[in-house]
Formats: sequence, structure tokens, C-alpha cells
Amino acid sequence: MNNLARGVACSVGLAGLMLLGGCTPASLAFTVVGVATDTSMTWTIVKHLHEKATEGDPISCMRLNSVERALIGRCGSFTPGSIKPADIASIEQQECALSLAAYDPKLWPVLPELMEKGAKLKTCRESPLLALAQTRPCPEFGKSSPEVIAALQTLADTDPRAVRHDIVRMLTCPNARAAGLHTVIDRWMASGALATDRVGFGVLGAVHPDYLSSPTARRLEARGHTAQGGLGAYDGKLVSGYEEALRTSHWEALDWWLSRAPQLAQRVPATQNGRMPWLPLARVIVPTFLEKPDTQGEMVRYLMARGASPWQSLPYDPNQTVVSLARQLRSPQLALLEPPLLPAVQTVRSKTAAAGRGEPVRDELASTK
Repeated sequence: MNNLARGVACSVGLAGLMLLGGCTPASLAFTVVGVATDTSMTWTIVKHLHEKATEGDPISCMRLNSVERALIGRCGSFTPGSIKPADIASIEQQECALSLAAYDPKLWPVLPELMEKGAKLKTCRESPLLALAQTRPCPEFGKSSPEVIAALQTLADTDPRAVRHDIVRMLTCPNARAAGLHTVIDRWMASGALATDRVGFGVLGAVHPDYLSSPTARRLEARGHTAQGGLGAYDGKLVSGYEEALRTSHWEALDWWLSRAPQLAQRVPATQNGRMPWLPLARVIVPTFLEKPDTQGEMVRYLMARGASPWQSLPYDPNQTVVSLARQLRSPQLALLEPPLLPAVQTVRSKTAAAGRGEPVRDELASTK
């Protein structure tokens, strides 16, 4: 009898494991609709055998609730309608379900259903959009459904904590504008959330470089936001708008900044605690700085034409100049930064050196007369 029972268990186990797609990964455990709720003795044996076979793996998908399965990423594709409101409440005792779903674009399809079935913003320690903006400054919003875009807009519209430097950058990037998410900025401005005496950062320094030429940016400027204000300190991980324009060789945005703050061609003030001022000319000759390395020469000429001096001392090392840094880096732009001496200048220098050695100085002009 024992042998028979053992044989039945093995047969059921093998069939069950085939149904589950094999012993591992556990992510295939819920590929058959309704099997998770099966309470028969057969399914009990299958679950037990599967859990033993995957012992030491991450928690089996069959032991996760509906929200956990939707957000875990390894438990198969999300099935709309599968989330239970009670499971949302269970998750929110420990984590913000909306933050978990917003962080990864692969999980965005879960957002609308979470919001529809009662996920609460108040359980989130910060805006669910913040971690997304700081790790993916311009996600591919265009691949998302209208329902997902509407859910992301709601997260921005209904949470005052979303008014952050890094989130503004994300919402005004090209992919966000193509999806219509930039309209959030207009609504924030209309509500007063971006008033100069209320917002804690320079909005024009937060927007994407592309957005500086937009009607919204012009309205922000008309309401008192300035380029100078965009150089101030802010709470965020993404670089300032001017540095982003420099890094991406965004000529139109650079013209915008330098027409309003010409000194930025030479030196950029410290914007955050512990960060020193920096020289744009020194920054752009670092091989890894520019997103488009082939624009390095053009960028050096652009900055020098606007007052940047290659003989400026570096803020972090007064004994070193941009030229000496270029020599150290063996920069291909050294010829631009330290051009060969003109013949007339060479003649003057050679005469000075000869006089210093007590040698007779030949007057070349007189000898030609």
C-alpha cells in the first residue's frame, strides 16, 4: 500500500511538475489560470513536491499573494483583473505598492489596477515617481497604454511631493512630451505649485534642455523664474540643467543659458553642499564627459569664443590650469587650448632670451634696410 501511495505521489508529482514547467524556476507556477486556488488533494501533493524541489530558490510564486505575484517580475505576465484589494492592504503594511509598480516600466501595466482597487499614496514615503526619475530620467513612455499614461499623470497631479527637481526633468524630456506627460508642468504652474516663493529649486534649471524653448518655459520666466535661480542648490541626483546641456552638446540650450548668464562659459558656481565650483572648459576635455565625443573640438571653440580661458586655474587645484590638465590627459584639443606661437611672438621671445644670456641681439628689421 505504501509503495502504491508512493507511486501515485510520484506520478502526480511528475505530472504536476510538467504542468508547472519543471522544477525551476518557480516563476512558472501560475501559468495555468485557476490552478492556484485548487484545493484538491492532488494539487496539495503537487504544491508540496514543487516547494521541496525548489527549496533554496526565492519564495515560490504559489505562496505569494496577488499583488506580490504581479510585482515580483518572475511570476509570469500580469493578468488584468487578478489583483485582490485585500492583498493591496496587506502589502501596504510594509511597502508602498504604487512605488514598487512605478519604479520599473515593465510593471507599469499593474499601476491602473492598483489605483482602481485602492492603493494609497499616503503609504508611500515619497512620490512613487522619484525613484523612477532618478534611475531612468527619460523612460520609453511611448510603449505604454493610455491607461498607464493616465495613471502616471495622476501620480504627478495628486501628490504634492512629486514637485521635485528630478521629476520635472523626467516629465519634460522628449519621451514624456511625446506621451503628453509634460502637461503636468502646466497644471502645477496653474495651481501655484511652481510659484517662486513656494518651490524649493530653480525650475528652469530642472527642466530638460529641450524644454527651455517651450511656451511653458517662457511663461515660467515671465513669472519670475530665472537662469540664475536655476543655478541654486536643489535636492536631487540628476545634474543641473546647464551641465546637462553641456554634457549633451545641446547648442540651443547653451545659447539660452549663456545669453542670460554669460559667466557660465568660464565658471559654474557650486550648486550643492560639498561640491566645488567647476570650469566648463576643463570638464569638456575629459574624454568621458560629453555624450557626443565628436563635438569636443567644437565645444572647446564655443566656450573659448565666449570668454573661457585655457589658462584658468582649476578650483580643486590652483596650481593646475586647463592647459596643464589637457597635457596630462593628452587631449586632442591641446592645439586649440595652446596654439603654436606666432612667428613674431617667437622672434620677440628669442631676442629676450638672447639678451638674458648677454649675446648680441640682431635687429632683423634693420638688417633688411
